[in-house]
Amino acid sequence: MTAYEKLMAFQRQTEALAQVAGRLGWDRETVMPRGAAEQRSEEMGAIEGILHARRTDPRLAEWLAAAEPADEVAAAQLRHIARSHARMVKVPGALAEEIARVTSMAQGIWAEARANDDVAPFLPVLDSVVRLRREEAACLAQGGDLYDALIDDYEPGATAAGLGAMFDRMRPRLVALRSAVLGASFQPAPLQGHFGTEGQLRLARDIATAFGYDWSRGRLDIAVHPFSSGSGSDARITTRVVEADPFNCLYSTIHEVGHACYELGIDPDFALTPLGSGVSMGVHESQSRIYENQLGRSRAFCGWLFGQMRERFGPFGIADAAAFYGAVNRVQSGFIRTEADEVHYNLHIMMRFDLERALIRGDLAVADLEAAWNDRFLADFGVAVDRPAHGMLQDVHWSVGLFGYFPTYALGNVYAGCLHQALRAAVPDLDDQLGRGDLAAATGWLRENLQRHGGLYTPRETVARACGTDPAEGPLLDYLEAKFSALYRL
Repeated sequence: MTAYEKLMAFQRQTEALAQVAGRLGWDRETVMPRGAAEQRSEEMGAIEGILHARRTDPRLAEWLAAAEPADEVAAAQLRHIARSHARMVKVPGALAEEIARVTSMAQGIWAEARANDDVAPFLPVLDSVVRLRREEAACLAQGGDLYDALIDDYEPGATAAGLGAMFDRMRPRLVALRSAVLGASFQPAPLQGHFGTEGQLRLARDIATAFGYDWSRGRLDIAVHPFSSGSGSDARITTRVVEADPFNCLYSTIHEVGHACYELGIDPDFALTPLGSGVSMGVHESQSRIYENQLGRSRAFCGWLFGQMRERFGPFGIADAAAFYGAVNRVQSGFIRTEADEVHYNLHIMMRFDLERALIRGDLAVADLEAAWNDRFLADFGVAVDRPAHGMLQDVHWSVGLFGYFPTYALGNVYAGCLHQALRAAVPDLDDQLGRGDLAAATGWLRENLQRHGGLYTPRETVARACGTDPAEGPLLDYLEAKFSALYRL
């Protein structure tokens, strides 16, 4: 075997073990017995210790030095393995194992604190998570910015300065649009009524099918915080159900289907290699957001969905497809990020970006986080947080140590804006198809032009190749202004 062949055989086993670790996480958040939390934290810590040892194995450096890439794919494989190895050797194995153990335990404590609307039991373990992640960031940054070191886990090449500058350019137009919309004389009526759990889940499954989700390689489960897990031939999704708000279930499902379809759409030759997963969380989020928003919340698709709702639930107080489109896209200053309309969503992300950057830099103590969240939310959204589950306890991310992850949601929206512009140019009759509930051309274009490449290119290259231009925030802001100006008759 050549050095490259030895390296890839070793990496295949590492990737397979990483999938097993991911399955443990999926099980923990869906069907694991509550009493198993402590044991599961030990299990996840143990497997993380094994993964860290493999990712820092001295033979990797030897194989990397000797390997000769035969083509573009091999060169990309080597680039990913070299990057991972260079990062992992900076982090002690005991620290990596402790982070996995503590974050697994913290997730369960967070879920219980959220259910009980009580921040106090969560703060000690969150303090431990922040301390561990700061320690890890210090190892990775080696004198540089700690938050940048963590961002690089999720969006290679991105920096806090670059993301902050993008947010500064976006914020004025978003705030102006929000002000105009909330002050408009026309306001769409909200959806009201009761929609049974089983009916919602049946419709959610049918919508997932329409978006091209492959049920032979996936499944739908219930979770406190919807997520997608897995890749290759096993990409699972979750959703949640609120019987007074079916949009919560339906659009969470579409969102997670976007993530899963990205993983399922990657070239199968890349399976169990570094190229066999989405290239970054920003690109990943571009798929979930374009599925959910530009496609799923479009006027045309909402017309089809209105018919499905009437068929499944009978008359539910919305007169016609136009009113239903308004209800789906209604703008309001709500508490919950995952339920936020497109105008407010990025403002939620900007707030979290600032708060978690302050936590990692040591400018904000965990003990002061709830007050800081509530003060910032009131300043940004004009509404006082009424309870912790609507405030700092609403998201799972910090409990499991995902600091640096939040800004990739807004970056994904930016990428989605660019992809949507290119998709409409490539499929001029898109609205006719969406009006029939036919997503094949849209999802097929995304699969062919972006998803199949997996990690072959860098994140920005991946989006630029699909769009034909470098990604920028302009197309997203133009789309939002056009859509909501029309909807609110501005």
